Amino acid sequence: MFITTSRTEDYIKKLLIRCNITDPKELNIMTIAERLNMPVYYWEYSSETVSKDGKDIIFIDAFASKQKQWEDFTHELCHPLWHVGRQEFLPFPFLELQEWQANNFSYHLAIPTFMLDKLYNYTIYDVMQIFNVDYDFAYNRLEMYKNKFYIQEVYHERYIVGS
Repeated sequence: MFITTSRTEDYIKKLLIRCNITDPKELNIMTIAERLNMPVYYWEYSSETVSKDGKDIIFIDAFASKQKQWEDFTHELCHPLWHVGRQEFLPFPFLELQEWQANNFSYHLAIPTFMLDKLYNYTIYDVMQIFNVDYDFAYNRLEMYKNKFYIQEVYHERYIVGS
C-alpha cells in the first residue's frame, strides 16, 4: 500500500533538502537558521518571533532545556515561513489557527516524516535521543505518525479493497 504524505510533510522535506539537511544529526537551530538566513537570539523571556520592517527574528528562551529550545524554534520558524501580519491584531480564531499550524509544523520539522520512515524497530526513547526532543513531544509525534498509517489502512480497506 502506498502511503501518502501531507502538504506539511512535503513542504518540510523540500525545505530541509533545500537546506542540504537529510540526517537527524543535522537538525539543529543554528544550522537551519543559518541556511535560511533567519536570525536567532537567545533571551530571558519565552520564545517568540518578531517581524519588523519585513525582517523576521526568532527569539528563544535561553533558560529552557535544549530540547525545549529546539521544539520552540521549530514552532516559531513556522510563523515567518507560513504567516504574515502581527498576531496581536488578528481575530482570535485566526490566532488559534496560526498556533495550531505552528504546532503541527513543529512536530513535523523536529521529527521529519522522511527521516522517521528510515528508522526501524525504534522506541520512544530512541526518537527522543535521535531528534533531541522531550518525552511528550516524541510521544505525540509518534502518535501522529502511527495514526497516519492507521487512517490510510482503513481508507484502503474500505474504499479500495471493499469496492
